[in-house]
Amino acid sequence: MGVAWRMVPEVILWLFLLLSCLLPSTRSQMKIPLETVKLWADTFGGELYAISTKYSGSLLLQKKYKDVEPSLKIQEVDGLELVKKFAEEMETMLHRKVEAVERLVEAAEEADLNHEYNPSLVFDYYNSLLINDKDENDNYVELGDEFILEPNEHFSNLKVNTTYSDIQLPTNVYNKDPDILNGVYMSEALNPVFVDNFQRDPTLTWQYFGSSAGFFRLYPGIKWIPDENGVISFDCRNRGWYIQAATSPKDIVIVVDISGSMKGLRMTIAKHTIITILDTLGENDFVNIIAYNDYVHYVEPCFKGILVQADRDNREHFKQLVDELQAKGVGTVNNALTESFKILREFREAGQGCLCNQAIMLITDGAVEDYEPVFEKYNWPDRKVRVFTYLIGREVTFAENVKWIACNNKGYYTQISTLADVQENVMEYLHVLSRPMVINHDHDIIWTEAYMDSVLFASQAQSLLLMTTVAMPVFSKKNETRSHGILLGVVGSDVPLRELLKLAPRYKLGVHGYAFMNTNNGYILSHPDLRPLYKEGKKLKPKPNYNSVDLSEVEWEDQDEILRTAMINGETGYLSMDVKVPVDKGKRVIFLTNDYFFTHIRATPFSLAIVLSRGHGEYILLGNTSVEDGLHDLLQPDLSLANEWIYCITDIDPDHRKLSQLQAVIRFLKGEDTELECDEELVQELLFDAVVTAPMEAYWTALALNMSDETNEGVEVAFLGTRAGLIRNILYVGSEKRSDRKFLTQQDKSSIFTMDHFPLWYRRAAEHPSGSFIYSISSEEGPEGSDKPEVVTVSTAVAVTVDGKTAIAAAVGVQIKLELLQRKFWTAARQCSGLDGLCPLSCQDDIVNCFLIDNNGFILISKGSKESGKFFGEVDGSVMTKLLNMGMFSQVQLYDYQAMCKVHYQHHSGARPLLSPIYAFLATLKWLISDFLIFLLEFNMSSFWHTDNLADAKAVFHHSHKHKKQDTLQPCDTEYPAFVYDTTIRETNGLIECGDCQKMFVAQQIANSNLLLLITDAVCDCSIFPPVLLEAKEVKYNASVKCDRMRTQKLRRRPDTCHAFHYEENAQDCGGAAEISASLMLLLLLLAASALLLP
Repeated sequence: MGVAWRMVPEVILWLFLLLSCLLPSTRSQMKIPLETVKLWADTFGGELYAISTKYSGSLLLQKKYKDVEPSLKIQEVDGLELVKKFAEEMETMLHRKVEAVERLVEAAEEADLNHEYNPSLVFDYYNSLLINDKDENDNYVELGDEFILEPNEHFSNLKVNTTYSDIQLPTNVYNKDPDILNGVYMSEALNPVFVDNFQRDPTLTWQYFGSSAGFFRLYPGIKWIPDENGVISFDCRNRGWYIQAATSPKDIVIVVDISGSMKGLRMTIAKHTIITILDTLGENDFVNIIAYNDYVHYVEPCFKGILVQADRDNREHFKQLVDELQAKGVGTVNNALTESFKILREFREAGQGCLCNQAIMLITDGAVEDYEPVFEKYNWPDRKVRVFTYLIGREVTFAENVKWIACNNKGYYTQISTLADVQENVMEYLHVLSRPMVINHDHDIIWTEAYMDSVLFASQAQSLLLMTTVAMPVFSKKNETRSHGILLGVVGSDVPLRELLKLAPRYKLGVHGYAFMNTNNGYILSHPDLRPLYKEGKKLKPKPNYNSVDLSEVEWEDQDEILRTAMINGETGYLSMDVKVPVDKGKRVIFLTNDYFFTHIRATPFSLAIVLSRGHGEYILLGNTSVEDGLHDLLQPDLSLANEWIYCITDIDPDHRKLSQLQAVIRFLKGEDTELECDEELVQELLFDAVVTAPMEAYWTALALNMSDETNEGVEVAFLGTRAGLIRNILYVGSEKRSDRKFLTQQDKSSIFTMDHFPLWYRRAAEHPSGSFIYSISSEEGPEGSDKPEVVTVSTAVAVTVDGKTAIAAAVGVQIKLELLQRKFWTAARQCSGLDGLCPLSCQDDIVNCFLIDNNGFILISKGSKESGKFFGEVDGSVMTKLLNMGMFSQVQLYDYQAMCKVHYQHHSGARPLLSPIYAFLATLKWLISDFLIFLLEFNMSSFWHTDNLADAKAVFHHSHKHKKQDTLQPCDTEYPAFVYDTTIRETNGLIECGDCQKMFVAQQIANSNLLLLITDAVCDCSIFPPVLLEAKEVKYNASVKCDRMRTQKLRRRPDTCHAFHYEENAQDCGGAAEISASLMLLLLLLAASALLLP
């Protein structure tokens, strides 16, 4: 028995040796003492809280608001009543714009009625291109007399003349054509009406008259700048406001001949014709394109048998497909016409499409079939579908056939023999569609979707502002031309959408609240999350689809489209949704419950909604103080106001335009200017906040004068903001020493109050317990090109409670250099709890990594100095993955339906339309001369010229010889993650299996903050875990899903009026001129231009 016991240790030893041979070697697991990490967190947290409270003055500000709680009222906001009130005010404002336009229509029609056309009229006018230009003898050029221009803040600081309008013409319109001269002379009658309108309503911006002849009369007058090629491509007749006012909604099927005879220039002209037609369509129209030769082809097979909404996305998609069409085979038009009539009939009978005008656009170089049976079966005798025909080329053999098609189907026939003819010929169909409305004298008021008219003032960056236009058609009232239904043009006026949103004051909507508007088609008119611009290099450009962003793509939490449906139907109501709100450029997320209140804006196609966040967002704080006390405290030098908010109206009276909002408020309170109109409720809130926050100035100043403690060197600026848009701040260092000089300035919009949002530091603080500080570090580069952020922004909310209701009164904070936090952190991380004075672990040890991260996982402090500002998952994927699995962090999936993604370079050789037909004329001038000579000699050698000289005509046409091989950006959908930690988990630790070792980590919350101390094993190699990245990924749709999305017809509300036919219409006025010929003067002008532009 004794021997057996003696052998037991030997057996155990042998078993141990055996197991160690059989099992893989594993190094001993490093232990991180939990009590040591907690000590570090408590020590550093205490230091941090002391610095933050001391230098921000947060405890003093909380006490000041606590002291006035007995005199405060917290009022619950009635969202439904508020949105109705805002909508009524917007309706009143928009109605004033309508009245101005109506006066212009009346004046224009009266002037035309009294004007007798004079083909030999000689008349000088202010040509916007030529005004103030002089010749070599210092004399004003013809049509370019002196025209006084002065900068005007109301018109984006452009130089304008508010006494007169002037005239703009596209380069391809001759400025002394008799039609132009008569139209300009007649429309001089609008000048006094423009001025009178502006005097009646000083909030009016641009007023204008777009003539059907092609000239554009603009008030106030400006100097028009041509593009870099010396060309003015702007043609008012191409603008959405003109086309929508001139015609009712329309369903269009474009049918294009792609048979072999269409090769060469004919195909190029046909493509340009299609694209020009597409440019005349808007979001109330529906369209499809069919190409035919031996067979019928849908240019987009996904759209087979349907019509799709002619929004910007679909129009651009069609243009790309048309670009790739190739001519081959034999043309049989009957099948294409039959297919087109079937689509239109099915949509009409199903109650789909626009339910108004329907038309087929036939583009061909000839028709020889017996197509009459098709019309008898599908269109006669009612002729519900108009047919417009475009004969391509100079041949006249088939002219009568193609004309017959148009004239027997209430359409219009034109022949297009050059690229320069396309624009004018396409516009003819608009005149035909406008006839019923003109004959009936129906002056429909139209409102456009949101748009940026960057073409109008291309040289002005500030012109890239979203606007809508109110427009009305102008008709000839002369009895002798009644049956012809002559459209004289369209008058309109722009309404910047920012002016509308000023009627939904930001201060009434709370910290996270906002207002937005959408159209009858569900597209966003205005929304704080609408991002219409993107950066290409250093230039900001409008996104291709910026004005067809659907409400469901911005308010994407509305997955059942309940909100969208209600607003499109013009309902008044309420909806509540739990939402995830991305902030800080999508890197962080705030969870809110939002209440949506919505209603219709009468007499417009628009709906308005306001959003209030549940909780403190439902309440408004009302305080009271005397004007004398408040005025005294407003005069302190550390105070500024939200300059985008409207405390007082300063943009109407010229004497007020130079005033800041603070200056205007002070003049109003002192009674120095009785003409100033101010928001008395907002001014009262401002006065109250100024009094309550006034002691902060003395507190901060005393600290600044005693900043001798070098241990806290690095505190740079203290600041506060209140719900009334008041900001106070003080510098603890000289301005030249500040790390972040953009903070609290217009250069950093996220740090100040704007029309769209409260400052980011205010919004984030509002969602954390009052008294708890939010620490934010930029994840971008520091100043002057340094490769790391240098400053931490700290903020906390100040809440007040009255009768059980809690509202956020203010937020207060401080900016601290990252270097100061690092010093405090590393000092704290050397503390130890050992009774014998020996520290078991220090952050200085090589065996551990120490991190300070925020609640969204961004690193503030680590041993690697270049890691500050980075997402922790990029640095240590193993620990981040474990924290996600344990539930300490959660991943939130977010979506961006307004993203721009890189697309690899791909050269399309097809024709691209130019903005001006003048380019087309110049580019094909050589062919025209050649063809003209052949015509004179009666030789049939056009095929020779087409193959040899015109094989690359389309390349010349869109100057593709300068294509650059580079990636481009195009609209796309993306999904991206954000990360948030669970604040209920105060501390945690764990082990990660990393192959041949185990990696330990300990996480400990920092009290009174959004920070987390994270200590990890630095020795165990855990690289088998991939990094956790924040990258956005493009949502790729397979062909079937993509097609389904493209075919989906979302709910929309059709316009209220439709003018499709009129019994008095003269349907025999259906075209017939072989071609549009330029006048001799225009031809000479073009030849001269070609000598300059063509090598």
